[in-house]
Amino acid sequence: MTSQPDSAVPAEPTEEDVFEQKAVRLAKRERLIAEREDAAGGAYPVAVPVTDTIPALRARYADLEAGAETGVITGVAGRVVFSRNTGKLCFASLQSGDGSRIQAMVSLAVVGEESLARWKELVDLGDHVFVSGEIISSRRGELSIMVSDWAVAAKALLPLPNMYSELSEESRVRSRFLDLIVRDQARATVRARAAVNASLRQTFGTHEFIEVETPMLQVQHGGASARPFVTHSNAFDTELYLRIAPELFLKRAVVGGLDRVYEINRNFRNEGADSTHSPEFAMLEAYQAYSDYNGIADLTQELIQNAAIAVAGTTQVTWADGTVYDLGGQWDRISMYDSLNAAIAGIDCAPQITPQTPVAELAAFAAASGVDEPPHATHGKYVEELWEHFVKGGLERPTFVMDFPLDTSPLVREHRSIPGVVEKWDLYVRGFELATGYSELIDPVVQRERFVEQAKLAARGDDEAMRIDEEFLRAMEHGMPPTGGMGMGIDRLLMAITGLGIRETILFPLVK
Repeated sequence: MTSQPDSAVPAEPTEEDVFEQKAVRLAKRERLIAEREDAAGGAYPVAVPVTDTIPALRARYADLEAGAETGVITGVAGRVVFSRNTGKLCFASLQSGDGSRIQAMVSLAVVGEESLARWKELVDLGDHVFVSGEIISSRRGELSIMVSDWAVAAKALLPLPNMYSELSEESRVRSRFLDLIVRDQARATVRARAAVNASLRQTFGTHEFIEVETPMLQVQHGGASARPFVTHSNAFDTELYLRIAPELFLKRAVVGGLDRVYEINRNFRNEGADSTHSPEFAMLEAYQAYSDYNGIADLTQELIQNAAIAVAGTTQVTWADGTVYDLGGQWDRISMYDSLNAAIAGIDCAPQITPQTPVAELAAFAAASGVDEPPHATHGKYVEELWEHFVKGGLERPTFVMDFPLDTSPLVREHRSIPGVVEKWDLYVRGFELATGYSELIDPVVQRERFVEQAKLAARGDDEAMRIDEEFLRAMEHGMPPTGGMGMGIDRLLMAITGLGIRETILFPLVK
């Protein structure tokens, strides 16, 4: 009884239908209260004597032959997602949280006339019910429970949506609880996310990293170029910021001697929302002392490939639209400047772009190429805009884009051999930025100079520029070892593995 014939598929209820159904179901709830000996306890039992889960029974009796009787008595609970009442025998499909189902058979011969009548009168689609009875296989081979006793564990006062048609994307996002009830993919995505997080922690564990937690409420935002959310603490009578990144606190931990640290937690950025951005998102950041951006790239590739295997069993993942995407092998590493110059080589007006190319020359080329001027334009912002315009769309496989302009990366170490460039990479997968990694800037004197330059941008109105963080600088002045660091969005990692949009990978995304 895990499917329903087309002729029995209900239409979506109208508002009037929902109002009428709720009234009927409320009346049934009143009857349940009246029938309870401990009516003061409410309409529903505090607990029910469950002895087995539905998925466990399905696994244990997967080979039970049609018509077989086991003589084994079980007690299970689940949500009624299908019901058919036919005279002396009622059928219902009970669904567990993972989507597994088992058939309940309520027979006049077993439960008696009164109990069968109560079932027909009180049980609706969506209700949670407890049933106990013998485990059998129906004549059609459906694993079933021949019910001898039952109880309504919780009543659904509102009807379920149609279990046999897709919810709209908007409905799925706004009412995720319903999405989880009716759609396999919604449940699978939650489990995939849990598998990804477990895999990340396991991989870090093999490399002797320590998981830590750092503040989400901060007296000063930093660690990334982004616009923060601002709030006020009544206890301290001060303005606070929801963190945009945990970076500056994790680096304090490295200064303190925690050579390998990571955190998986929430970040908040007061910016736009689209298919790859959410104002609230889960972030992984990790720092490894005595490493650099090459070593941290190796680690990031391992983390992602292990996560893919944890979800899909292979690095060749199948997206929701059926596309097979290969996350395996060794990923390419390309230079931002070299790849940009290669992409524009055939354009007549294209300059040879280097870290020393003047802003005016970049601005002229961007205008001729239809690339908008970036806010608070600098050399680096123009180079990154041009790179995204000419190069990003052509990346098919996962690719580390290496060596960024200095002025857009105030927390990154200068390149060991290329002036005007920092040792930073961005990892692109599926056409979007999945992760970023650095050889970290560890010289507090240079870091202060970078903060001062950022403060000048902030004074000119750049809301994403960083402020001077004296407490962080004081930590660095106690000596920070050479370090490689990386950051990766967990939501985007799910996107790379499942092919879903960001609102699908977040269990309860922010919506208007």
